[in-house]
Amino acid sequence: MTTMATPATPAARRGLRPRGPLWAVLRLHRSALLVWGAYVLGMAGWMLWLRIVALDGIWRESASCSRRGGCVDIESAMSYSTDMSMIGTLVSYLSYGVAAWAGAALTGRELERGTAQLSWTQSVTPVRWLVVKLTVPAALLVLGTTVLVLLYRSAWGADRSVMGDEWYYPDPMVNRGPLLVAYALCALAVGALAGLALKRALPALGVALGFMVWFHLYLDRHTEDLWATDQYIEARPPSDFWPLHLTATGVVLAVTVLATAAAFWLLGRRTR
Repeated sequence: MTTMATPATPAARRGLRPRGPLWAVLRLHRSALLVWGAYVLGMAGWMLWLRIVALDGIWRESASCSRRGGCVDIESAMSYSTDMSMIGTLVSYLSYGVAAWAGAALTGRELERGTAQLSWTQSVTPVRWLVVKLTVPAALLVLGTTVLVLLYRSAWGADRSVMGDEWYYPDPMVNRGPLLVAYALCALAVGALAGLALKRALPALGVALGFMVWFHLYLDRHTEDLWATDQYIEARPPSDFWPLHLTATGVVLAVTVLATAAAFWLLGRRTR
């Protein structure tokens, strides 16, 4: 009895193994990865230029002024402060873009088009599909936001005399530590949950973005309440930054864990 051999695929004839779900995620979302990489590099380059070039120019001008009897380069100092304020806002609210992308493209669009269901009928289980979906962008978000945190801390604290914002302002409170990383991961988890729950890209985008805007602004207004004292926030010492910051980070990570657990629970219930 003879059997007919299954024709080999082009990849098999070349001695290549089939690509796994990790490669599929990278290929499917390569445009988003390029945008994220460009964003991190752009913000990093901007902060490095301010920290190394612009601030050095301010110091040189101040030294020259002191030799001539004393003066202040107000225009350069205001420009540095303004640029850092813009950077602070852009960095602090990056979670909005992450939530919108995660809800619309990471899960919502694939469920709407049926590509996720097709993957589940092949060699990828639903749980593994979601694990890879979350792990790959989470790793890139942690790496990128950590770089932004370190550079922001360096540029923000290099010379406080040219900065107009204080440590308790919303943007410095978020950007100077792991709270920024926590917000990015929370946005990813909330977006993925919205996509799984609604199974449509645009509604998931709106829900995820709306929640992160509300959550971010709510926590900005109530961060001082997380570490209550008898003083108003302006009267508190700078040493209160870390208790407030780390407590807020814990709150955001708790929401992240809940959203992630809800996403896996919902996925398991719908694919049983």
